[in-house]
Amino acid sequence: MERVNSKENILIVEDSPTQREKLKYLLETYGHSVIDSENAESALEYLNNKDNIRPTIIISDIMMPGMDGYELCSKIKNDERFKDIPVILLTTLSEPEDVLKGLDSGADNFVIKPYSDDFLLSRIDYVVLNREFRRSHQTEMGLEIVFGGKKRYITSSRMQILDMLFSTYETIIQKNKELEKINRELREANEKVKTLSGLIPICAMCKKVRKDNGYWEQVERFIADHSNASFTHSYCPECASKLMKDFKK
Repeated sequence: MERVNSKENILIVEDSPTQREKLKYLLETYGHSVIDSENAESALEYLNNKDNIRPTIIISDIMMPGMDGYELCSKIKNDERFKDIPVILLTTLSEPEDVLKGLDSGADNFVIKPYSDDFLLSRIDYVVLNREFRRSHQTEMGLEIVFGGKKRYITSSRMQILDMLFSTYETIIQKNKELEKINRELREANEKVKTLSGLIPICAMCKKVRKDNGYWEQVERFIADHSNASFTHSYCPECASKLMKDFKK
């Protein structure tokens, strides 16, 4: 997605100081103004203060002590003053039930940790591009579904439901790409593991190789243990000729 040239006021809610500072640095680097809260309670306190700058986007972790991200999102979406503010949930959870909880809470987007910087920025861009469109389609509310043998009614607007499903699908594609990259790197590393390199101490007389533990080993055994090579034994013409002379004697 092409980067959107929009400077947002973003409220981030993250209980981990390290993750909070990392996220704040990333967003400020791309020109956004950032308000940071260490938990859901302080985020609500900030929102309820009329003198504070109103955020245009809220990014919240889900797993937090006290009030979690789902409950925070529900409170925001059930408040007439704040329900139009898009909420992006960050989580290490990845079960279908977690996505449904996000829908129940009224979240607009869903990003699974760990995520790349570019992926999170693309989610923000997506929210910005679709913000006005979502506001004009808030009248179509709710959808009844059957999941896990149980009937559920999702109270989010249909646009929010669609956004959540798209973001979840895009997250799955992203994770598959990361998995493919890891598998490719593992295959390459495995190939390199079986490749000999560097200086190998070898006896000038018997041709045995000195191993890391100080013991000496036949060169054939050493190469077989450290590469994908295997050996068959024969005689070169020079040695064959010498053996024939010795045999005739």
